[in-house]
Amino acid sequence: MVSQSSIFLLGFTASLLAGLATGVGAIPTLFTRKISEKTQDVLLGFGAGVMLAATSFSLIIPGIEAAGGGTKGAAVMVVGIVLGGSFLWAADRIIPHEHFISGPDGASAAALKRIWLFVLAITLHNFPEGLAVGVGFGGGDIAKGTSLAIGIGLQNIPEGLVVALALMTQNYSRGYSFLIALLSGLVEPIGGLIGAGLVSIARPILPWGLAFAAGAMLFVVSDEIIPETHRKGFEKPATFGVLTGFVVMMFLDVVLG
Repeated sequence: MVSQSSIFLLGFTASLLAGLATGVGAIPTLFTRKISEKTQDVLLGFGAGVMLAATSFSLIIPGIEAAGGGTKGAAVMVVGIVLGGSFLWAADRIIPHEHFISGPDGASAAALKRIWLFVLAITLHNFPEGLAVGVGFGGGDIAKGTSLAIGIGLQNIPEGLVVALALMTQNYSRGYSFLIALLSGLVEPIGGLIGAGLVSIARPILPWGLAFAAGAMLFVVSDEIIPETHRKGFEKPATFGVLTGFVVMMFLDVVLG
């Protein structure tokens, strides 16, 4: 019989390793030079596709199941998605365009805000994933928790890559972009701690967290990322980037389920 303290430690460790996978995904950016505008749009499109697939297969479908399925599950998703989208809309309105963050020379304030909202949405989506891993271990099913952590970790690899690449499009350094990508995944062990330690509380919260993150991701993709990729005349390559990102993430989500 596994002790409660061991379960707690396993949930934290597994969610930490899954979160660190974002840093693994960002490693190639440490060796990447300046990115052309066309490549930027294709990569941002790829990121949008990854986010859309993650929203569908990592957040909404598991969220419906976690909420009990049927009408109840669908209703939770509807409310949570609206709340998540509204949160990002409010962030978009409240955060000043001119002073969003002290960015590199030559980067426009609007573009910086757009990219950081993208990073925020990815980070928000990582928390309920960590929560799910913690709940898996906290429920006493070590095999299920381990399988879930491995799947989420592998899914985090392309997410870490697109976060780092998105920051590099705004002339952030390779090291800084890698660091932010790594940090975006480190909200997962926080969720893992809560999930493993407070499983009776975390389990009912889980579908709401998944739905909220889905709404935030959908808002950013539609309002910020896709319009940005269509602004410089590279709409078609960017669209193929979206398709590629979607099918890659869909494959990982379904196969690693």
